[in-house]
Amino acid sequence: MKNLDLTKKNLAINGGNPIRTKPWLDNFTTGEEEKKAVLRVMDKGYLSLFEGSHTPDAPFAFEGGPEVKKLESEWCNYYNSNYAVSMNSATSCLYSAIGALGIGYGDEVIVSPYTMTACAAAPLIYGAIPVFADVELETGSISPECFEKLITKKTKAIIVVHQFGIPANMNAIMRIAKKHKIVVIEDCAQSHGAKYNGKFVGTIGYIGIFSLNVNKTIQSGEGGICITNDSEINYRLQLIRNHGEAVVEGAEYKNITNIVGFNYRLTEIQAVIASCQLEKLDKLNSERLEYINHLSDNLKDIEFLSVPPEIDGSKSTFYLYPLRFLKDKTNVSRNEFVSALNAEGMIFYQGYTKPLYLQPLYRTKNLYKYNYPFSAPQNKDCYINYEKGICPNAEKLYFEQMIINEHIRPPNTMEDMNDILNAFSKVADV
Repeated sequence: MKNLDLTKKNLAINGGNPIRTKPWLDNFTTGEEEKKAVLRVMDKGYLSLFEGSHTPDAPFAFEGGPEVKKLESEWCNYYNSNYAVSMNSATSCLYSAIGALGIGYGDEVIVSPYTMTACAAAPLIYGAIPVFADVELETGSISPECFEKLITKKTKAIIVVHQFGIPANMNAIMRIAKKHKIVVIEDCAQSHGAKYNGKFVGTIGYIGIFSLNVNKTIQSGEGGICITNDSEINYRLQLIRNHGEAVVEGAEYKNITNIVGFNYRLTEIQAVIASCQLEKLDKLNSERLEYINHLSDNLKDIEFLSVPPEIDGSKSTFYLYPLRFLKDKTNVSRNEFVSALNAEGMIFYQGYTKPLYLQPLYRTKNLYKYNYPFSAPQNKDCYINYEKGICPNAEKLYFEQMIINEHIRPPNTMEDMNDILNAFSKVADV
């Protein structure tokens, strides 16, 4: 056990001089390329060319303007995918994916509890029931063993989150899903450019979803993109994105279940920014990985910390830097340790996200009027269990182990990473 003395006078938490006083830089990834591209769109005057219609004399009305189409084509080329559908957020992509698959009342969708809330909300939007599978401690992604145990005759899909930019165990997940005829949706919001066994995440399952939110490795402020190799799913995603109920008659499309469309459309300005960002992705990922490797190489021997795993044949791209604090290997608590680190000018957060089933929505089973969809007759035999303790690993990560840092990215530098290491050295006596 590592005994730490957090009463030392040289620690900033006790009045000593901190390692760092300058501010950390935010996720600014845009530059002159994006400015020029935006001005080019502004000069044309068309900030969006979407309309909620599907007519031969308005070719851009349904599918979007030239910048939207260009971005989607570039995304297909980068990820070697047949189709890409851009939207105004990855949340919209998740909702649309569930809708496009025809999932609804009487269906179950297996999801992670240790992620952003939209993953579990997506099935509920269409009346289906989210079933929470526990995660692996090492990666934060769904455990294949837990996934398989939760499968019932009502299970239609699984949303696999590549948490923190670390690929999930896709070989096992795909093997189980194929055996039980379950559709795999990959949430790649945090994993742009990550690979599993040499293949891009997002291209392994049936639908891959990426985020262009301002905090992601590449971004357009807000935005998201779905990819798939299925032409029917591609069209259904487009219908849900753009007022499908107003389109299906003219398009003579018959399979209209779940095709009440929304306005999930991306603007030309967002699209042109995202296009510029995609060109920078490999460079931005390379810099992040250089920082991560430097940190992990220097922190891996601290006995009460667990650095992110290296997965054979795979490439993680790290949306943020996740460390596990092993409380049984030191004499101080996670809160005490993080407070001492942050007093040195660091910004570490504890827990990441509370397991979703502990939110009021799931505790009360109250979303729509009359407690739908939980109380719907079609869902009476669904597996609805949101009690504390159902996902012990997710709870352990949140309540005991996980500490994260978001600043392991440009425009912060290697010098800034050394500040992190110096803070650990000072507080942890290494």
